[in-house]
Amino acid sequence: MTPAVVRFAVRVKAGAKRDGVGGRWDGAFGAALVVCVRAPAVDGKANAAVCRVLADALGVGARQVAVVKGQRSRDKLVELPETEGVAGRVAELMVSGVVTRGPD
Repeated sequence: MTPAVVRFAVRVKAGAKRDGVGGRWDGAFGAALVVCVRAPAVDGKANAAVCRVLADALGVGARQVAVVKGQRSRDKLVELPETEGVAGRVAELMVSGVVTRGPD
């Protein structure tokens, strides 16, 4: 039996002043969760930052978050294993304000 996964769209704002997750964007893959990252959109740095920031916001490990479509685009499909409350947390972040992280 295949493990359950959560797949959802994200809209990435690379080069932001601070990392953050929250808000909704109607993009190429439908309703998307907005993810702001300080990393530039160069050499996969923004994709790695998206995985790290999403993992932090959703309470999962960064290696569990994978970009499955849109590696070279602002609009991406992200997938992670279904754990208790992850789908609900994604929906909550789409309607809430931005959860930010300051400089490390």
